[in-house]
Amino acid sequence: MSYMHPQLKAWLDFAGVMAEVADAGAKQAGRLLRARRSGNYATVRPGAETPMWNACVAILRQELKVHGTKVRLARYLGIPKQRVTDFLTNKTRMPDAETLLRILNWLAHKQAGSDISL
Repeated sequence: MSYMHPQLKAWLDFAGVMAEVADAGAKQAGRLLRARRSGNYATVRPGAETPMWNACVAILRQELKVHGTKVRLARYLGIPKQRVTDFLTNKTRMPDAETLLRILNWLAHKQAGSDISL
């Protein structure tokens, strides 16, 4: 195989992770979306109704096992560490779209071997 730029590899790895997450939750998410079309537009909370988020949390927990990683992630995101705990451990909150994209960017770089939060 020819040379691949490290940042491109990080995004390709990220795409692979997202494909796994999508496969894991596609069927259940489809059923839930059909149910939501009935007019219930309540705020989504973490739980059984969020299979894609649950899969993402499982992957993130593996990356956050090293002491201090959660604090570095929170600093990178510009949010308090407690908010990261609310997202991943307490499951009382969901990140907004921009924060989720930044989390996924951090995760892709982390899995590629570089930590952009340092």
